[in-house]
Parts: sequence; structure tokens; C-alpha cells
Amino acid sequence: MLLLPFLAKKIVSEVEKLLDEDIIIVNVEGIIIAGTEEKRVGTFHGGSLICVKEKRKVLITKEDEKKLKGVKSGLNLPIFFSQEVIGVIGITGEAERVLPFGEILKKMTELLIQENYYADQMQWHTRMVEAFVIDWLQLNDWSPVFLERANLLNINLNVKRQVMLAYVEKHQQFSNQELQQLTHIWNGQQGDDVLIHWGNDRLLIIQRENKDQKKDTMILKVEQLKSFIEETWNTAVAFGIGQAVKSNELYRTYQQAERALTVAMEQNSIVFEEDLRLEMCLGEISHSTRKEFSKRVLKTVLANKELLETFQLYFQKNMSLKSTASSMHIHINTLHYRIKKMEELTGLNFKNFPDVVTLYLALYFLDDDTKNNPKN
Repeated sequence: MLLLPFLAKKIVSEVEKLLDEDIIIVNVEGIIIAGTEEKRVGTFHGGSLICVKEKRKVLITKEDEKKLKGVKSGLNLPIFFSQEVIGVIGITGEAERVLPFGEILKKMTELLIQENYYADQMQWHTRMVEAFVIDWLQLNDWSPVFLERANLLNINLNVKRQVMLAYVEKHQQFSNQELQQLTHIWNGQQGDDVLIHWGNDRLLIIQRENKDQKKDTMILKVEQLKSFIEETWNTAVAFGIGQAVKSNELYRTYQQAERALTVAMEQNSIVFEEDLRLEMCLGEISHSTRKEFSKRVLKTVLANKELLETFQLYFQKNMSLKSTASSMHIHINTLHYRIKKMEELTGLNFKNFPDVVTLYLALYFLDDDTKNNPKN
């Protein structure tokens, strides 16, 4: 591993928060690549080469300043990574004063390097998985290279899979650490399900089919993840879940998950595509057609908020006159009057079932358009 300047600057920035001393970071060629004194960056430091070659700490005295190029009195310590010296960190000052800080400074520096290394590895792995999933959804034929990537990422392509899409309303993008946390919550100690970013506000889970897992158990697992995200980031979450398919047909379950998510987003709920009925057809109708249909049916009552709210509740209550009147705190005769008024204004006859369906769809599309376009 190379100790690059940007990482060296990060180390200096972190260390100087704790120590009020001049600090330098030197690479294995003896060139200062970061430090609290900017004028020393890019210059040669003779004492660091001794550290690198002999793999030990070196005290620089006033006498050494005359013998070694570019040094100041203080302490130089080798920085180790995987048992190899990758650089040197130096503290300027009298040896007796700075020596007690030596081992603490060395250990802190090495921990920062390890942390940065593992963060880079995690980010690299995440990007590899994301790129693999994109190809997985698009490729019809799996090449030997694709199969080798799956093996490298420990993704089993010999089992059935189902896609889950989550819409996270107020969270723009999860960090790698947050994704790792969510993956651990979802998979536990074992499991080979894939959980990745999918755009700025979505998560994608590719779950391995478990024939022994009942639907209620899966729902409970999804609810636990949903609750954790909502409580941790104070945001609403919706899940759309496709059906299990062969791994080479992943695009099918992905499309199903998208369809289910469209419905789930309306109430921030969990929706399985296999449970969709009427929504399957309604989801295929274009926005412009929906809008024109609502306008055509409701044009005479669009400004009558009382009538619209009455019939939206009427359908929610399964067309029960008693339940609707009770929920609205009105007399049932008042409800009869509003039904008659709606028939007169729209020309619909609610004893005619197709007319009832027509009104239901018009209100459904109007409600959907209002949610997506509040200004309307």
C-alpha cells in the first residue's frame, strides 16, 4: 500500500487536533508529503530514510540537524501496514518532551491508515456489486467473465431470487457504513442476499428464495427493516416485492417489484406484486389518460370539495351508507341527498354498476394526481 498525499494530509489534520506540535509525514523515498509547516512539504528529510531502512524509531538531536539534510530535532517513527513500512511520521521538538507521545502517535496513525484502507475496500466492493447487478438485470447470456465476477463477489446464481425495492422518502443516499449496517440487520450473521443503493432514494434487495420461509415470516422481516430505517433516519419507507424467479430471469422480478412499489408508495406500505389485482391494470394507464378521464367524469363537481370527499369516503367504507354517515357525522338523509346531487351533476346512475365503477376510477385517478401534484 502506498501512503498517498491526500491520506497523509488527513492524518496530519486528525493528529494536530490532539497534539500542539509540528508534525510531518514522509514517504519511503524521504520526501515530506504532508505537515503542519507547509513550506517543508515536498522537501527531502534525511532522518526518515533511517526509519524506513532500519524499521525503528529515530531520535533527531541538535547535532543531527547539522549532519542530516532537511531534519529538525524531534522524533521519527516508522508507519507500518501489513508488517511493511509505508512511511514515517515525525514530531518536532525536544526528544525528552515528545518521546512520551511517540507510541500513541504511531498507533493512532496506523489505525487511521487501516480505517481508510478498509473503507476504500468496502467502497470498491460496493461499486463492484452495483455494477454486477446492473449487468445481471440486462444480460441475456452469461459469459465466463460474468460468472467469474459472480464467484468473486460470492453471489450464487444457481438459486431462485426475488427483488425488493424500497423507496426512502427523505434520505438522499446511504453511506457505505450505513449500507453495511442495513445489510447486517437484513442478513444477520449468515445469508447471501444482496443489498445495494439503487439511485438516490432507493434500496434494492435481491433475496435468495427460501422455500421454508412463510410469507408472514418474510413480512415480519421486511417490517423490522422498515421500522429500523424509519426510526433511525426519521423518514417514511415503502417496499415493493416481486416474485421468486430463476436467477437468469432477474429482470422479471425487478419489473414486478417496481409495479408493487408504485402502489406501496401511496401509503408507505409493503406490497407484494402477487397480491396486486386492479392495480396491475391501473398502473399501465398513462398519466395523461388518467387526468383526462377524471376531468371528463368529474368536470361538473371538481370545485365541490364536499361531494368529492363524501364519495371518496363512501368507497373507502365499501359503499356502506351507515358507516359513511357515521364517519362524516352527518344524518343518513344528508348522505342520500349528496348521492342524488352527484348523480344529477355527473349524469351517472349509481344503480347502474358500470357508472359506480366509472366514478370510483375517476376519484382514484384524481386522488393519485393530487398526491403527485399537490398544486393541482
